[in-house]
Amino acid sequence: QLQASGGGLVQAGGSLRLSCAASGSIFRIDDMGWYRQAPGNQRELVAKITRMDTTYYADSVKGRFTISRDNAKNTVNLQMNSLKLEDAAVYYCKADIRSDKWEYGKDYWGKGTLVTVSS
Repeated sequence: QLQASGGGLVQAGGSLRLSCAASGSIFRIDDMGWYRQAPGNQRELVAKITRMDTTYYADSVKGRFTISRDNAKNTVNLQMNSLKLEDAAVYYCKADIRSDKWEYGKDYWGKGTLVTVSS
């Protein structure tokens, strides 16, 4: 239902752009977001965006990461600039998807994409 892409290896200070596309039975997607999980750590919210483009960022990424979405394409992107060693993690996208106008929304997770930051 959610397919994330764009991870990879980047030097500290560099940039990466993550993308996540939703597919399947979709009536509407409400909140979309990116989470990350580094080894030994809990999964944490990085950024999220509402259907009306209201955004929220974790303090650790404010000013460096930008989340955006395309409602027509059912996609959410995360532009990551000025990457730091501590940004290295597996990044997961999440979306609150309503498959039918009569159904409540349900959270779906992508499988994750690895971001590695080298010094």
